[in-house]
Amino acid sequence: MDITIRRLQKADAKEVSSMICRNLLEVNIKDYPEETMQQLAEAYDENKIMLIASCAHSYVACNSGKIIGCGSISSYWGKEDESILLTIFVLPELHGMGIGRKIVECLEADEYFKRAKRIEIPASITACAFYRKLGYNFKNGVSELDDEGHYRLEKFNLSK
Repeated sequence: MDITIRRLQKADAKEVSSMICRNLLEVNIKDYPEETMQQLAEAYDENKIMLIASCAHSYVACNSGKIIGCGSISSYWGKEDESILLTIFVLPELHGMGIGRKIVECLEADEYFKRAKRIEIPASITACAFYRKLGYNFKNGVSELDDEGHYRLEKFNLSK
């Protein structure tokens, strides 16, 4: 598979929205209530994708022109020395093929990552083990779900 990663464009929003909704309704639904996943899927429309992209650096992973993954990185609450990873998803049928790892590597090469001392990610139950393999640890050692149903993970940029 020949994977290229590029910045998200407005024309990608519908395809990205569809991919995220598929993950919520086919994958994450195994770990979360159906009603919650339905509500999230409704919220992740094209406008939400473009809203995220307006305040983050958003990327898409492509294979033969088809979007197969996405991810974003942004400043964490406007801080110069902290960033946050957001909306990292891969087509459900392509999970486990290294695409998510390539997306995270791309985000970790972004200027928002490079300038940050600390990078946080709100990890779903579904994705927690994946991010832990990539060196993200439980924030303040707390391995409990927050009010939004996420594990708060973090990584420190040792070059800072």
